[in-house]
Formats: sequence, C-alpha cells, structure tokens
Amino acid sequence: MAFPIKTCVICSEEFELRPDKPGFANRCPECSAQESTDTIAKQRLSADELKAQHEVNEARRRAIRDLLYRKES
Repeated sequence: MAFPIKTCVICSEEFELRPDKPGFANRCPECSAQESTDTIAKQRLSADELKAQHEVNEARRRAIRDLLYRKES
C-alpha cells in the first residue's frame, strides 16, 4: 500500500505520510523533529517559574469556577 504524498507547510518539501510519523500530518519529519526539540527545551522551568505558573493556573480555575457556579440574584 502506498502512503499519501504530502507537502510540508514549513519547508515545502514533499514527504510520505506514514502512520508512525511523529509530529503533525502537514509537516515533514525533519521539521517535526526540530519542533519537538524546541518544546523539550521550553518544558524545563525553574522552581520560581513553576510556582508562578501554578498560581496563575489556580487563579484561572477559581475565576472559571466563580463564573460557572455563581448565584444569579
């Protein structure tokens, strides 16, 4: 069975879209690999950044909960 030929939206090269290909279906394996290494570098946060991110997420959850479950008077 032949795999469909797609064109990468980043580098405009043609590639075969295989079922086990990592990344997006409209990006070639090379461009997908570059993005995956970029996201790994972004995921490493310091303790202060993690705490700040946790506080922001907590405030966001509280605001959404208040909006959803407030009593209409």
